[in-house]
Amino acid sequence: MDTLLLSRIQFGLTTAFHIIFPTLTIGMGLFLVVVEALWLKTKDELYYRMYRFWVKIFAIHFAVGVVTGITLEFEFGTNFAVFSQRVANVLAPLLAYEGMTAFFLEAGFLGIMLFGWKRVPPVLHFLATCLVALGATFSAFWIMAANSWMQAPAGFEIKDGIFMLTSLKKAIFNPAFPTHITHMLLASYETTAFVVAGISAYYLLKNQHTLFYRRSLGLALIMAAIVAPIQVVVGDLKGLAVAELQPAKLAAMEAHWETNVEKGAEFIAFAIPDSENERNLYEITVPNMLSLLITHSLNGQIKGLKEFPKEDRPNVLVTFWTFRIMVGIGFLFFVLMLWAGHLWWRRRLFDSPMFLKALVVVQPFGFAATILGWVTAEMGRQPWLVYGVFRTSEGASPIAPGNVVWSLIMFGLFFGVIGASYFYYTIQTLQKGPEFDSPIPHVQRLADLQSADK
Repeated sequence: MDTLLLSRIQFGLTTAFHIIFPTLTIGMGLFLVVVEALWLKTKDELYYRMYRFWVKIFAIHFAVGVVTGITLEFEFGTNFAVFSQRVANVLAPLLAYEGMTAFFLEAGFLGIMLFGWKRVPPVLHFLATCLVALGATFSAFWIMAANSWMQAPAGFEIKDGIFMLTSLKKAIFNPAFPTHITHMLLASYETTAFVVAGISAYYLLKNQHTLFYRRSLGLALIMAAIVAPIQVVVGDLKGLAVAELQPAKLAAMEAHWETNVEKGAEFIAFAIPDSENERNLYEITVPNMLSLLITHSLNGQIKGLKEFPKEDRPNVLVTFWTFRIMVGIGFLFFVLMLWAGHLWWRRRLFDSPMFLKALVVVQPFGFAATILGWVTAEMGRQPWLVYGVFRTSEGASPIAPGNVVWSLIMFGLFFGVIGASYFYYTIQTLQKGPEFDSPIPHVQRLADLQSADK
């Protein structure tokens, strides 16, 4: 294997490992804001206990996400130095703004969020929670702005091979950005909802802390019920954006080889794409469905892969199947919400072992869908680093393959240790369960003052 392929493998594995953690911190940040808001409004002790329990899970994911994220940014320089040099004028400001907004907010208020219950008033603590959650969202904003620029570059010009920024606004709010950021944020909220629901369902099945986990499960399902149908709609809008901006990616996602002329394009539900012979094996198709989905017309024309030179086509097999599995998980979540609604209507939401077991099983599916979504986006962009402008083969660092092999092995060991530590502390936290004996700050102090007055 050459340097380019090894560098892509290393960057892809690092990204897949890293994205697990910010996905949950973005969604868990919003969840904690809701829980603390309910605590402040109702003074129901259960919400306070919920916050103190779930914030530990948030903290573990946040810590690992920071470590793996820094590693990922270093790989821009180590593995794709040529790319970094040529696009620095565009991408460096976006990554710098992430540090100045997201990291400053999170670093400044995370300590208050985790350890400030006895040190600051409740309203100030709630503000800290909101700002940390906002910081996580800002991080997604800038990272997705940078990635969407690579998908649909705008606001730049090239001088002597160097990308020069001409409009920061156009670079940030490029044509791919709106659906890109929305899709990622919703994926984070949906993933978090099903993680909380899955953990809560597991302990309900074990009949542990039933009141606590019923409340957690209820909030998680409300969150999922809101997000799941919206994600279906946004996914459709994102598909329309891909069709307009990256037609080769769309054709690869659908394994669509021939441009349809006299009839609508078929939607291929199942196939094994054969790129060498430019055909699909074992097809299961739905007539006219692809045209209907993309053009909202039964006979709309969709450009086929044969319209593009072979050297400009993505890996069809990978893109086709990662996209379908991701979409399948999204619709599975939607169906689960319909099931939850039916059980709620019958007042059996917490009393159906089959439904609770289903939630336990699908708990990691949100992470899988997020990773597969990134694989689809990045593999579908190939062979371009900056779509239609700068090829991936032109951006790799001029280093020996052995250097990448060595670093790939070291990163593998490093991530193995980090992953093992993450699972250990997460499982320990879950097994320890919520705390019900510790006094509640401010509430306890108020009770003491009232006793002293008497």
